[in-house]
Amino acid sequence: MLRKLWCAAALAAAMQGAQAQSAFNPDLSLILQGTAAYSSQNPDDYRISGFAPSGGEVAPPRRGFSLGESELVVSSNIDPYFRGQLVAALTPDNTVEVEEAFFQTLQLGRGVTLKGGRFLSAIGYQNPIHQHAWDFQDAPLAYKAFLGGRWNDDGVQLKWIAPTDLLVELGGEAGRGRGFPASDPNKNGAGAWTLFGHVGGDLSTSTAWRAGLSYLNASPRDRSFEDGGITQSFSGKSRLWIADFVVKWAPDGNATTTNFKLQGEFFRRAETGDLTFNGMTGDYSSRQSGWYLQAVYQFMPRWRVGYRYDRLDHGTVSSGLTDAQAPLLLTDYNPTRNSAMVDWSLSEFSRIRLQLASDKSRAGVTDNQALLQVIFNLGAHGAHTF
Repeated sequence: MLRKLWCAAALAAAMQGAQAQSAFNPDLSLILQGTAAYSSQNPDDYRISGFAPSGGEVAPPRRGFSLGESELVVSSNIDPYFRGQLVAALTPDNTVEVEEAFFQTLQLGRGVTLKGGRFLSAIGYQNPIHQHAWDFQDAPLAYKAFLGGRWNDDGVQLKWIAPTDLLVELGGEAGRGRGFPASDPNKNGAGAWTLFGHVGGDLSTSTAWRAGLSYLNASPRDRSFEDGGITQSFSGKSRLWIADFVVKWAPDGNATTTNFKLQGEFFRRAETGDLTFNGMTGDYSSRQSGWYLQAVYQFMPRWRVGYRYDRLDHGTVSSGLTDAQAPLLLTDYNPTRNSAMVDWSLSEFSRIRLQLASDKSRAGVTDNQALLQVIFNLGAHGAHTF
């Protein structure tokens, strides 16, 4: 039962209302978010000790009241062969960013779909899910350290779903490499590419599962960041592996009253190349990893509670710098974080969430955080995958 619902959700996300949409009547939706945040440490000074800055939006929300990231979504079938979608992110600092803008085929057949443009990559489990649909307000530490929050790129994606009872999904992507861990190279061809595979099925009428493996390969050139007052630049190879799983339970497949979700991902990154600093160049290599595990339980209609544990492993980092020259990069420290949340969904279009966290991303410092988040969905919005 759940596998059928899951496959239906995946098709809905891929084709998103093929019968309801038309090129002349696009679906419009607006996601509004707001936050009221407390942090015992200044979010402007946020760093993840022992890991190169990713340049992404990884810091906690600013203190006090602020707008969260809101999204304007326009989607429609273009013709019987293609559909298109635009997701414009309205950021709290009054800028507009194109999060996604892509076309997707509808009739290649044999379980094959082709996507092109800018889109959230299908690697991992949480990466292709929009932020407003996450079970916690922020991304796990592993996503922040290894992907700058999440991986979305300009390129193409080819995906195949096997015609079997067991869900088998295989695919790959080739892209520009516009974000971390790549460096947005000015070159012909792909600056980064991915491979991913997912399998899943039903354990019973009440329980379904999915597991996957993903790989991201990038070749950054002059990927620069500042550490200890020294500007450093890395050029070389970056290879990231992700293993993910999710298990969902609902009595007899009915999730309206109570349900449970267990989700986790493990990341391992290897980088080798050259590190340039103060006009000098030396060898650089690193082997680092991280993981998170989270559980969310809906104990009665509209009410959920959840807990997440994050951990990063500094691993081995070798460079020509000393600890004093690169305190952020070379600090042998394993960041951790504990997060708990409770949320109340008045309907499927609105949610209020309270999240508490003890964040030890910075060596020797504990950042105690409290966040009140509101999420409102205006208009038709397509389904997310399982």
